[in-house]
Amino acid sequence: MKAALEFCLILLTLHSPGVLSLSTHVAIVYPQDPVLRMGSNLTASCWIHPDLGVHANSLFWTLNGQQLPGSLYKVLSPTNLSLTLVGLNASRQTSGDNLVCHNHKGHILAGSCLYVGMPPEKPVNLTCWSRNTKDLMCSWAPGGRGETNISTQYRLKYKLRWYGTEKECEDYSHTQPYSCSITQDLHLFTPYEIWVEASNRLGRATSDIIILDILDVVTTDPPSGVTVSRVGQLEDQLSVRWEAPPALKDFLFKAKYQIRYRLEESQDWKVMNDVGNQTSCRLAGLRPGTVYFVQVRCNPVGIYGSRKAGIWSEWSHPTAASTPHSERLMSCDSKSSGDSNSTLRRELKQFLGWVKKHAYGCSSMSMKLYDQWRVDMQKSPKTRNQVLQGDKS
Repeated sequence: MKAALEFCLILLTLHSPGVLSLSTHVAIVYPQDPVLRMGSNLTASCWIHPDLGVHANSLFWTLNGQQLPGSLYKVLSPTNLSLTLVGLNASRQTSGDNLVCHNHKGHILAGSCLYVGMPPEKPVNLTCWSRNTKDLMCSWAPGGRGETNISTQYRLKYKLRWYGTEKECEDYSHTQPYSCSITQDLHLFTPYEIWVEASNRLGRATSDIIILDILDVVTTDPPSGVTVSRVGQLEDQLSVRWEAPPALKDFLFKAKYQIRYRLEESQDWKVMNDVGNQTSCRLAGLRPGTVYFVQVRCNPVGIYGSRKAGIWSEWSHPTAASTPHSERLMSCDSKSSGDSNSTLRRELKQFLGWVKKHAYGCSSMSMKLYDQWRVDMQKSPKTRNQVLQGDKS
């Protein structure tokens, strides 16, 4: 079976292009290495040299090592056996299917490679981004169902919009299919025209052209030095701090950040979108005595005055911290503890709802209000009632 799969490669090595001659071969299969669309019909012939002393009716055909039924054969002459295949399926491998002619003992006399597939469709989803303005990475997807079943080449082409000459990207990824990185002759403040050309032996197709400036598609490294710590003994808060990406420290831009966090036993992340350009934030309304995982990412907005938002970086590595245990949960009176905890949560929910309407994300104003509220809640029931009544108003 392995020998049959390697037959196409051997055949291409031994046979020169053009019509083969029986004067130099004991047998030939024609046509040689045809390229056909899926669903096509094929009639192939196996000619044998008269000096072999073999009659055509003693021959048989195999396709990828499997013998084909005699009902598909037709003896055209003592030295010529034809085969007709109807409604060809796609090739099993891009190197071609092996159509082989054998003598009655099973020995290989000659063969041909069949390439059955479809022409490529227009590549889609072409997107590009630049990591710290040091390169321009682009990726795309094949059009239609994607698989042509025969060898198809994808070439990323680009040029400067107004005066550049057409060039082809050279650094195609070996690990990520349908991607290439432009690393030389990069130009800032100049739009690029970028497109993808797909071609195989059945046709070619070209993607839509995208126009972009590198400064409009910049992404960067995740924030570094992410730390998560407790806020004193406040059992429902954690403080998060991080450092701006060092690769962009010399650039003129205004970063914005996102934070996401989840419970240790959960895979569901909660995202905070309104962190702004601060490098610290306090998470509130957390469960007491619980481990949380926290990540931060960065978007370099407006590099050198670009009017477009950048592209979000990857998330930083998860950093873990736990909130303090609540003393209220340690009470011996379970009923009293449950009532107190329920009241606290209800009051906390009311407060956070008010902050959401009047403050902004991780702003210092909301945190100061929260801290003041916590102080008030530790005072007399009369003061606590005044806080709640003031909130309702």
